Amino acid sequence: MDGFRVDVMWHLIKDEQFRDNPPNPDYRPGVDLPYDSLLPVFSTDQPEVHEVVGLMRRLTDEYTDRVLIGEVYLPVDLLVRYYGVEQSGAHLPFNFQLLVLPWEAAEIYRAVTEYEASLPPDGWPNWVLSNHDKPRIATRVGEAQARVAAMLLLTLRGTPTLYYGDEIGLQDVPIPRELARDPQGLRLGDLRFSRDPARTPMQWEDGPGAGFTTGQPWLPLAEDYRRRNVKVQREDPGSMLSLYRRLLELRRREPALQVGGYVPVGLSGNVMAYLREHEGRRFLVALNLGHTAGSLVPEHVELRGRVVVGTRLEREGSRVEGAIELAGDDGIVALLDG
Repeated sequence: MDGFRVDVMWHLIKDEQFRDNPPNPDYRPGVDLPYDSLLPVFSTDQPEVHEVVGLMRRLTDEYTDRVLIGEVYLPVDLLVRYYGVEQSGAHLPFNFQLLVLPWEAAEIYRAVTEYEASLPPDGWPNWVLSNHDKPRIATRVGEAQARVAAMLLLTLRGTPTLYYGDEIGLQDVPIPRELARDPQGLRLGDLRFSRDPARTPMQWEDGPGAGFTTGQPWLPLAEDYRRRNVKVQREDPGSMLSLYRRLLELRRREPALQVGGYVPVGLSGNVMAYLREHEGRRFLVALNLGHTAGSLVPEHVELRGRVVVGTRLEREGSRVEGAIELAGDDGIVALLDG
């Protein structure tokens, strides 16, 4: 599968009358980007943009095995319009909710339910956990919760987008002013607005250059690159990389996790749960987005099964019956009986 990721798709068309955007009354100088000082009423999401996206889609569809992805930061009700009508828009307008929402079970559970309900009949969902413009997931929620986030990303219905380095728990790297590269931070003269920390080189091994280069990388490596790298984590069954690989392997072999339906099971405190099911094969996904133990008793679903992937290795192979009990920063995928 090949294709195009279209940058700032919702910015492609400007107001026909070239009107100025109004001031943003909630703008916080020195805290928000200068871009946020105006409300982009006339510079983004204009009605005509869907005609342009439709042209792109028709050209894309002239080829086989091609995909059109659009970068769109908009509320869900506006985002889903970029799918078009009867497959006239982007195959995947990027869904960035996991990037921008507070990392709270109630917020995430609500967002998944709302997004699923908003999709057009021919719209295929997608989820993004990190990208090159935002702090990495391990920086935003911590390494333990980043494991839970990986399980969420790779078990929700739809196409997951993985940002390089998340699979080894790479965190943002502090960049000295003299080594800064991002034009946004340099232009504004404030490294708080620099995106460099989330763009440092992939750490493949523990040697010089972390296996990324034999020369000087354009941005410095993380200080922990000798122990946080693919080579080291490949040999550790409890590593972040090994968790990602187990989740991906399960996803590849189980149609329920590829194309199966999404059924919400419930929410209790920091614990959320849902089912993925296809042709009688059912998987329970239960996630604790908090740091303390929690539980959930499903009201309308009888649950009996075996844990096939856990954020903690010791959970794998254990049974789940009735109440779902999770430690802090814990998550499980369980194959349900019958």
